[in-house]
Amino acid sequence: MAGLRERKKEQTRQRIAAVALGLFAERGFDAVTVNEIAEAAEVAKATLFTYFPTKESLVLHGVGDDDLAGIAARRPPGQTFLEALRVHYRSLAAVELPAAELDALITRVRVIWGSPALQGAASALLYQQRQELAQVLASEHGESAAGLMAAQAAASLLTLQESYFQRLLDGAPAQDAQRALAQDVELAFDLLEHGFSHLEGK
Repeated sequence: MAGLRERKKEQTRQRIAAVALGLFAERGFDAVTVNEIAEAAEVAKATLFTYFPTKESLVLHGVGDDDLAGIAARRPPGQTFLEALRVHYRSLAAVELPAAELDALITRVRVIWGSPALQGAASALLYQQRQELAQVLASEHGESAAGLMAAQAAASLLTLQESYFQRLLDGAPAQDAQRALAQDVELAFDLLEHGFSHLEGK
C-alpha cells in the first residue's frame, strides 16, 4: 500500500506541475494565480502547497538539483573534482530525452526566461549550489581558492546549459543540440583544467 500511495502522490505532483506549466506558457508566469492552478488541477490550494511550497517552485523544481558538492565529496581518491564533474556531465550529455520530456523542458525554459521573478529565483538556487560546492572544496584548497574554483566551474556549467537551451529554442533538432552539448562539455572542462592558453596556444 505504501508503494501505491507514493505512486499516487507522484502522479498528483506531476499533474499539478503540468497544469501550472501549461497555464504559465499560455498567459505568462505573473498573470497566473496559485488559486487558478489549484482549480485547474482539481486540488485544494493547501494540497498544492504540500507538493510545491512556492509558486516559483512549480516551474523551478529540478533547477539547481545537480549535486555538485556531492559529486565532489564522493569522488574516488586520486580524482580531481573537475574530473568527477566532467564524468557526470559527459553522462548527462549522452542521455537522449523522450520527445514529451524535451517539449516540456523547452516550455519550462521559455517560461523561466520570460519572467524576471523566475530568473531571480533560479539564480538564487544556482548560487546556493555554488556555495555548497565551495564548502566541500575549502577543506582541500582553502576558502579563497575554493570560492574561485567553484565560481568558475558553476559559471561554465551554467553556460553549457544556456547554450543547449538556446539551440533548442532556436529550433535545432534535438540530436544536433545534444551533439553540440557533448562537444561543449569537453571544451568547457578542457578550459577549466588547462586555462585559456589551451586555445590561445594553438
